[in-house]
Amino acid sequence: MSKKKKRSNNHRKNEITRGIFEVLEKEPAKSFNYKQIAAKLEITDTEGRNILIKRLGQLHAKERIKEIDKGKYKSKNNKTLHTGIIEITGRGNAYVIVDGLDDDVFVPYNKINRAFDGDVVEVVLTPKRTSNKLEGEVLKIIERKKNNFVGIFELHKTFGFVKPTDHKMYTDIFIPKDNIGAAKNGEKVIVEVTSWERDADSPTGKVVNVLGPPGEHDTEIHAILAEYGLPYNFPKEVEHFANSIDTTIKEEEVLKRRDMRDILTFTIDPKDAKDFDDALSFQIMPNGNYEIGIHIADVSHYVAPNTVLEEEAYERATSVYLVDRVVPMLPEILSNNACSLRPKEDKYTFSAVFEIDKNAHVKNEWFGRTAINSNERFAYEEAQYIIETNDRNISTDISIRDAAYSVSDEIVNAIITLDSLAKTMRERRMNAGAISFDKLEVKFNLNEKNEPLSVYFKEAKDANKLIEEFMLLANRKVAAFIGKQRPKKTFVYRVHDEPNEEKLLALNGIISKFGHKLNFNNKKTISASLNKLLEDVKGRKEQNLVDTLAIRSMSKAIYTTDNIGHYGLAFDHYTHFTSPIRRYPDVIVHRLLQHYLDNGKSTNAEAYEDKCKHSSDMEYLAARAERDSIKYMQIKFMQDHQDREFMGVISGVTEWGIYVEIIENKCEGMVRIRDIKDDYYTFDERQYALVGERKRKIYQLGDEVRVMVKNTDLVKRHLDFSLIGKVN
Repeated sequence: MSKKKKRSNNHRKNEITRGIFEVLEKEPAKSFNYKQIAAKLEITDTEGRNILIKRLGQLHAKERIKEIDKGKYKSKNNKTLHTGIIEITGRGNAYVIVDGLDDDVFVPYNKINRAFDGDVVEVVLTPKRTSNKLEGEVLKIIERKKNNFVGIFELHKTFGFVKPTDHKMYTDIFIPKDNIGAAKNGEKVIVEVTSWERDADSPTGKVVNVLGPPGEHDTEIHAILAEYGLPYNFPKEVEHFANSIDTTIKEEEVLKRRDMRDILTFTIDPKDAKDFDDALSFQIMPNGNYEIGIHIADVSHYVAPNTVLEEEAYERATSVYLVDRVVPMLPEILSNNACSLRPKEDKYTFSAVFEIDKNAHVKNEWFGRTAINSNERFAYEEAQYIIETNDRNISTDISIRDAAYSVSDEIVNAIITLDSLAKTMRERRMNAGAISFDKLEVKFNLNEKNEPLSVYFKEAKDANKLIEEFMLLANRKVAAFIGKQRPKKTFVYRVHDEPNEEKLLALNGIISKFGHKLNFNNKKTISASLNKLLEDVKGRKEQNLVDTLAIRSMSKAIYTTDNIGHYGLAFDHYTHFTSPIRRYPDVIVHRLLQHYLDNGKSTNAEAYEDKCKHSSDMEYLAARAERDSIKYMQIKFMQDHQDREFMGVISGVTEWGIYVEIIENKCEGMVRIRDIKDDYYTFDERQYALVGERKRKIYQLGDEVRVMVKNTDLVKRHLDFSLIGKVN
């Protein structure tokens, strides 16, 4: 029998097996003979009936189904059926994550049964081939995670195929001639899977968008967005609706608000920022305390419920920050104009105003809608200069204006005072158990063609921390204001669960190789030792590796109506109130806060929990797209450095090779195990190491090595290194 014929027979057998379970599990109280099952599965040929009869006997012999009377079968009424989310591995096998099971269910590649990565599936547990893990088979797909995929189009005479670029997508997609559209051979496209017939080897689809030639900058950036289902432009009706909104400031509206336009107010943002969604106001009160206002763009004034603008903002849920562009949550007329707190312009804001004493204790608080007029716009670099020098003269080398300029003594005093208060609040927060994740951000200097000229690292300085601390104050106080009310009111919180102890123990094992350790005595000592770790590695070769691993050991922060506090910040109550231009949950928070300020009753928690779940999911996708865009630009940067030798740190070890992060630019690539020629290496999971069988040479996590670029692949976003040697 030919291999092709054998594969076809196995495919038919798997289809019929799955069909048997579908029929029996759909009506578990009934029993069926082979003729009834054949009818339901539309099996009319002799070969199919013979396979069906044989499989029924085999499944009964393995006690996976019951035989009630001779030739009559029914489902085994046991707990082997589960519903979960399938994750396809790079090697084609899969795991199904099931709530309530201690372990994930391993599914071999031949029992995935057409499920795609991320689908919700029904899985049946099967007899274990190994003793240490659950195994199963996908019976049916309950819900597809997505139907659109990015890939390279291959044109044949009367049809086409799309080869997906996602390594977890294990099958090509067949494109009938009528569904090719404008796609040309070799182009990168978005394809929609429309069906997968029982007797077909591949799913059928249609080309819904042509992205362009692979490797071109816009093609690859748009492909990153498309892979995560993220948009890169607004529908025309949304743009039209936004442009038709009256964004003029009306005095009758100002009269409904607290008018703070005469109070000293300014913004501090990145020098290349286009939208300014927060501002600080400062004045000294007669009693010597400070009145400090945290003013946030009043997006909810413009984005009304039950409009196309609201629907689009909800679907996006977040702005996406790629290396060369921002994909905003709101159209430009709002994000960069009406809702941007630009200097010398009246703006509608939603504010948290505090009376704070010289020891940074909050004495009084007020929340509500306001009107402001920002006096100045500062870049972080300018504010940092004022903090470091107490100098009012901003020189040309750091000015975001066209020339040097001077600021008023009043503003200098405000910034110096706010910095002092922020440092006191930060110290208090750290002492309470907060964790300081000041991870270096990789940034690129790009030319007009979006080609990377150099890599630099963005580090949080005092000016950044000043803004961060007052935003944290507003978020915490807004959450506590609602969270402490009784009876309990539905609200949107930003929560962060305690870390998993197993992950922390694994982290401790890794950092011990660098001479660090965690203190597990109690919650406070864990936090303190984590902070000491993050401080101790600053400036050392292992900093980025340790920072990354420490973050991975933490739980993920999410949005929810169920407040469990924020572990990383050491807050009992926390929300997101301060960035409604770029985060949909902040818009909800503004609406709910105003609703409760107006003495409204508690809202439906279930509806808001759904919004929270969607927002958390979209935030996760946006973060992955942002990481992919950085990876893409790093590979693009390394294309021009293929003749250089680099020092790197081993940042990951797997059975197929080692990942190496270059120390000077944080670009990460892989040295494949097959390319290390001086010995035969195997993966030692316990040591996070590759070990040579003859010479016993070890390459393990954290080791310094020398590498050169072997291959750069912009389409697959993959960087390969050649290993020169280990640094002793």
